[in-house]
Amino acid sequence: MGKPTGFLEFGRQLPNKIEPSIRIQDNKEFVLNQEFGDKINTQASRCMDCGVPFCHNACPIGNIIPDFNDAVFRDSWEEAWNILSSTNNFPEFTGRVCPAPCESGCVLGINQDPITICNIEKTIVETAYREGYAKAKKPHARTGKTVAIIGSGPAGLSAAEQLNSAGHSVTVFERDEKVGGLLRFGIPDFKLGMDIIDRKIDLMVDAGIKFEINAHVGVDINAQQLRQDFDVILLTGGSTVPRDLPIPGRELNGVHYAMDFLAQNNRRANDMDLKTEEIHANAQHIVVIGGGDTGSDCVGTSNRHGAKSITQVEIMPIPPEQRPANQPWPDYPMIMKTTTSHEEGCSRHWNILTKEFIGDEQGNVKAIRIADIQWGEAAAGERPSFTEVAGSERIIPCDLAFLAMGFLHPEPSGVLAQLDIKLDERGNVVSDGFATSQKGIFAAGDMRTGQSLVVRCINEGRESARSIDEYLMGSSNLEAKADSLMLSA
Repeated sequence: MGKPTGFLEFGRQLPNKIEPSIRIQDNKEFVLNQEFGDKINTQASRCMDCGVPFCHNACPIGNIIPDFNDAVFRDSWEEAWNILSSTNNFPEFTGRVCPAPCESGCVLGINQDPITICNIEKTIVETAYREGYAKAKKPHARTGKTVAIIGSGPAGLSAAEQLNSAGHSVTVFERDEKVGGLLRFGIPDFKLGMDIIDRKIDLMVDAGIKFEINAHVGVDINAQQLRQDFDVILLTGGSTVPRDLPIPGRELNGVHYAMDFLAQNNRRANDMDLKTEEIHANAQHIVVIGGGDTGSDCVGTSNRHGAKSITQVEIMPIPPEQRPANQPWPDYPMIMKTTTSHEEGCSRHWNILTKEFIGDEQGNVKAIRIADIQWGEAAAGERPSFTEVAGSERIIPCDLAFLAMGFLHPEPSGVLAQLDIKLDERGNVVSDGFATSQKGIFAAGDMRTGQSLVVRCINEGRESARSIDEYLMGSSNLEAKADSLMLSA
């Protein structure tokens, strides 16, 4: 590395953020990365040139992290971009929304704060776009093979770019009016702006990838027709059926799935058609049910709407502040996470059972009945159970409730039904590798694995693209291309 003693001389630093009281006034990104300056070189110098860089293994797409850290330290930004983009199709996205399992695997993190890998990645990306290093990945020649990709989330987009670079003619079908899927309509603009998505899509169009929008395969377009028109179909529609909460009062007005709220706000922030009845948190008592990232996004969005109060409840116990003994380094630890949305204002509670939505005479939710619970020890091979704490039942005000409890599986009707795709007991697509039960039809991403991280879906897209390339051509050099870029960087 450029500075072998960097990790001894410098501590972890991150860019400043706009103050919460100011940033909640709009939906724009609020991390002041552009003001960080040459501190990024200092942060890159903390990378230790480990004998075994566990960050590689922790990263689902195998980013070559020590190498691009070294390039950043040396101010060799085009080299850093070439290294980063050789393994990651969308560092534009992961640098902003990835939970950074790589940082949990950082060797320095054993007894110090880990390297600021995500922020370094984001800085490489912004430098690449500013200096013109980010270019369309055009193929050298066309193979004459055609691929239809259904769904334009991270798995579909990464597969599209890989397959197009291999020379296949790729068409991506998206049911909404703009490309991006979860990236565009599931992640708030203050974390990932639509302009960041659009500039990457523009490069993909320039590379020769075709996008068909307002094209709902299985509804407006018969999937069997696509099977006749294309050599291969790749299903990347995601895990879109949300987990419900079947308790008394669920039918009341004001009880919504979290994704309906988040998607609508992204539409509102970008002057798009809301498509559904307006859901707005202004001057409302908000209850978010679910303690994960989607719930956190509901908190941040409600703060920007001017909510009267925001309460987030989670049925599971409060996570530990420090890495627990049963999750040793370099595993990704399940520890207490306070997001920027929580910093903006929210009352958080764990070990909470939601028992009933209480309505008014007009059929609108006005309160929620909750109670504290206590978890018991799980027997071997069984799920843990809980008991309600006597006397803990209470009612809290609620004008809007957002269910942010995760997703179950892809929609079984539509394209999956038309193509007669076999599903497993959880409702996900059954696959052998990435091949489904139907010849010439593949699946990748959350539709195949169940809900996961954006970075894992990018990897799913890359891996499925290699499988499809092998199916079409007998062998694939997609992985070899990535390796050659690594060696030349």
